[in-house]
Amino acid sequence: MNVLNKLIVAALPAVPKPVVRHFANRYIAGESVEDASRVVREFNAQNILATLDVLGEDLHHREEATAFTNSILELFRTIAQQRLQSNVSIKLTQLGLKLDRSFCLENMRSIARLAQELNNFIRIDMEDSSCTDDTLWVYRELRKEFNNLGIVLQAYLRRTMSDAQSLMKDGLGNFRLCKGIYIEPESIAFKGHDEINKNFLDVLSAMLQGQAYVGIATHDHELIDGSSALVKQMNLQASLYEFQMLLGVRPELRTRILRDGHRLRIYVPFGKQWYQYSIRRFKENPRIAGYVLRSLFTRSQLN
Repeated sequence: MNVLNKLIVAALPAVPKPVVRHFANRYIAGESVEDASRVVREFNAQNILATLDVLGEDLHHREEATAFTNSILELFRTIAQQRLQSNVSIKLTQLGLKLDRSFCLENMRSIARLAQELNNFIRIDMEDSSCTDDTLWVYRELRKEFNNLGIVLQAYLRRTMSDAQSLMKDGLGNFRLCKGIYIEPESIAFKGHDEINKNFLDVLSAMLQGQAYVGIATHDHELIDGSSALVKQMNLQASLYEFQMLLGVRPELRTRILRDGHRLRIYVPFGKQWYQYSIRRFKENPRIAGYVLRSLFTRSQLN
């Protein structure tokens, strides 16, 4: 069935968008800020934090990047007005990183300034390896002026331990650590499950020993167990780290993480570019694609 699901994923572009949307609803909050705010309030009521993400990346025009910048500025104002327990995650290609990194830096600077005024925080997302150096450059430049930013590092990249150590040495240790989802060559990325997981825990250990704040972003039982063992071994207070999960992915783990006394933050994406994001989620979890197939058969039998 797994092979069949993968074949279905490959064929998803031919599936009607309303069908994809039906199954994508578990992964996205909706298209509007109002939709996202409602989901965050529901999580906050369960003592769960959030990070909001306006969907969209890899833009090709400055006007688009400026529009995204304005949308994110308005998002921070909404968070403050509604007193939501949420920060914001930002992909720098939304703000023109691939067009002109100095242009992107200025867009991010305006966002960081407002976020600081509103006592909020920005998590700069990491994208594929073509963006890594420029993303780290923007982060380093902004941290010269602002303390309300952190960066994402990906455990499957071979360079990650070195990047983490360099950032911590310079006092810039505020991380989200995830496995990484982009397809990269073996020369720069670990490929096997075991070696990726080993590097994840090795990097996490180095981060925690370096007194960095870490968002431990994983849905892998093995990594959750290993991470929990590390924080227990180091006798860390729950305020010094957090676990992070994606909206709609393995919700049964939320209860376990909270029950064990850890802080939890849910990544809440929303926006009009839900389709591209949803296809990526299906590719990461082909089992869900099987549900799409069964839905199509059910519809045809009812018609």
